[in-house]
Amino acid sequence: MPRIHFQQQLAELKDKILAMAALSQQAVESAVDAYLQRDQGLCQYVRQNETAINTAQRELDEMAYELLSREQPMAIDLRFIVAVIKINGDLERIGDQSVAVARRTRDALAIDHVELPVDFAAMGECTSRMIRSAIQSLLDGDARLADSVREMDDEVDRMNRRAHSDLLTMVQTMPQHTQQAMNGLFVSRSLERIADHASNIATDVIFWIRGADVRHQLSMSMD
Repeated sequence: MPRIHFQQQLAELKDKILAMAALSQQAVESAVDAYLQRDQGLCQYVRQNETAINTAQRELDEMAYELLSREQPMAIDLRFIVAVIKINGDLERIGDQSVAVARRTRDALAIDHVELPVDFAAMGECTSRMIRSAIQSLLDGDARLADSVREMDDEVDRMNRRAHSDLLTMVQTMPQHTQQAMNGLFVSRSLERIADHASNIATDVIFWIRGADVRHQLSMSMD
């Protein structure tokens, strides 16, 4: 019976991290939509959603640490709980970066609108797809899907570098739009950081399933 109860608690922990992930996913998508649509209401929603994310993070951490101290799990169960704690932190930081995009949107509403030479819609979609796939890999226990998320991070990095280059060129050639271009730089950087957190989640899923630390494998292979 104690073992059955422990497995039920692990299932509950998994449900909680999936619920947390849904909040973070919604935060990203709403923040990107707010920026693209210049929507003040969506900015406010993202800010309110952050409160729910922070509350969920605290509750999940408390449950996870209690399980660790009370049950003293071994092997794959221990790795799962440790992975959940780390994933929880990345999901909270995804929420923080979504709020950062919402703040930049509010800044953009206060100045003249200028079309920027960056496909923020494509960047936002790629970032959201990374989060969805990372969480699906957690739900299914799919290390191969988690591997693919880490590979997608390279694409977002390329988009961010291109945005950085194009927006700095814009500052040089159209200095009257420096404020708008710098605002876009910050949005691009936030999306790149969100993608990094999604990649971290995938890395933790791989650790849970395979018991392998792959944090530096991709970067080492490119050296």
